[in-house]
Amino acid sequence: MSNALPTPVVSRAALVTGGSRGIGAATALRLAQDGADVAVTYVRDEEAARAVVAKIEGFGRRGVALRCDAADADASADLVRRAADALGRLDILVNNAGIGVLGPVSALTRPELDRTLAVNVRAVFLACRAAAERLADGGRIVSVGSALSRYAGGPGSTLYGLSKSALVGLTKPLARELGPRGITVNVIQPGAVDTDLNPADGPLAEGQRTANALGRFGTTEEIASLVAYLVSAEAGFVTGTEVVVDGGHAA
Repeated sequence: MSNALPTPVVSRAALVTGGSRGIGAATALRLAQDGADVAVTYVRDEEAARAVVAKIEGFGRRGVALRCDAADADASADLVRRAADALGRLDILVNNAGIGVLGPVSALTRPELDRTLAVNVRAVFLACRAAAERLADGGRIVSVGSALSRYAGGPGSTLYGLSKSALVGLTKPLARELGPRGITVNVIQPGAVDTDLNPADGPLAEGQRTANALGRFGTTEEIASLVAYLVSAEAGFVTGTEVVVDGGHAA
C-alpha cells in the first residue's frame, strides 16, 4: 500500500464579465456548478451581482462581485489582476460584457460609437492581454460575440455588428499566440436569446423567432452550456474558432 498523500485537487477560477444578469449570470452559475470559483463584474446593479455571488456560494464555491465599467480603459486593463488576486489564481476568462446601440448609421452619435467600441472591443482586448500574463497554462478564453457577425443583420445593427465582428479577428491570432501554453481561445456567436435586453415576448421578438429553424429563442442556460464545454478539458483541442449557437438562423 502506498503511503503517498493524495494530490490535492486545485479548484479552477473564472472571471465572467457582465456576470450580474443574462448570459453572464447563467454562465457564472454553470461554471460554479461545475466546480469553479467565479468572479463576476457589474456596472450599476450591485444587488443583482451579489445575488449571483450568493448562488455561486450555494454551490459550495467562492464568488466575488467586482464593479467595473468596461468603457473605462484603466478599469478594464486592471480587471484581470483584481479577479486573479481575489480568487488566488485565474484559469478561465469569459468576455461577456457588452452593449448594443441600434439605429440608422446616419443617426449614431460619436459618443455612441466611442462607447460601443470601448466596451465591445477595447475592453475585451485589454482583458485578453492581461489574461495572457495571469492565466495558468491550459487556461481558457471565451468571448461572447453575436450571430449578427455571421449574417446580414437588419437595418440599425451596423455599429453593433461591427463591434462584435472584431472579436473574430482577435480570437484567431490570439489562439496561435497562446497555443504553446495550452491556452485555448474561442468566440461564440449567439443568436436570439431570451434576456432582459432582448426578451422573447418583446416587440422585436416575432421576427427573430420566425427566422430561426427551431422557431424559438434560446435560453441563457443553453448558451452557458456551450461556454462550459469550451472551458472543459474535453474541449482542449478546440481553439481559434467561432461557434454559432443561433437556433438555425443561418442554416
